[in-house]
Amino acid sequence: MPRKTPDVANDHDRSEALARAMRDWGDAVYRLALGQTRSRADAEDVYQDVFLRLYNRTDPFSSGEHQKAWLLRVTVNRCHDLARSGWKRRTVELDPERDAPLANADGAPDASGALDGEDAAVWEAVGELPENLRAAVHLHYVEGYSTDEIARILNSQPATVRTWLHRARARMRELLSTASTNPHATYERPNVHARAGSSPSAAGENTRAKRPGAGAPPAVPSIARETPSR
Repeated sequence: MPRKTPDVANDHDRSEALARAMRDWGDAVYRLALGQTRSRADAEDVYQDVFLRLYNRTDPFSSGEHQKAWLLRVTVNRCHDLARSGWKRRTVELDPERDAPLANADGAPDASGALDGEDAAVWEAVGELPENLRAAVHLHYVEGYSTDEIARILNSQPATVRTWLHRARARMRELLSTASTNPHATYERPNVHARAGSSPSAAGENTRAKRPGAGAPPAVPSIARETPSR
């Protein structure tokens, strides 16, 4: 029987539940937010907002995986809202951190702290995908979800998710085959560790606890030859 997440009845329990969720799923939330927003500043804002919403939620989860799926769904929705906000449209061109690529697939930074060649080309190509295709690609190829699981997270149908992944692979092949990428170009690697701070109190303070995590989030792996699992 799956272990249910604890019922958060008081401030102490809520704070402990929040800290546990941030430790268990914080990296996954931030990876997805960074992949969707392409901006470290926006990804950190989304991260904080998602976990604040978790803190304010009173309904228990049926399992840890249920909690993770809920967090990723809220992350996608929050990124969607942010992309369509008037403030985002006015400021996106002024953000020097936008479109900074993700790190190596093993999460280990290289000596220069930069991406080059094929990894950078893949990162840029993924950024050209429509929002729904980009989310499906990330959830399938980075987080390892099946198309059925992605459909539940994105409130869609499995057949629709498979169509999105098919279109994403086709578009990626097109972009990577036509892009005139400089193999010697380098790109700044984002620092994925959130600023330290305090956990939310009963008064609803912001979720500024240090985001746990291994290193930088992985790059989206090659998807041109992959066939999505059900």
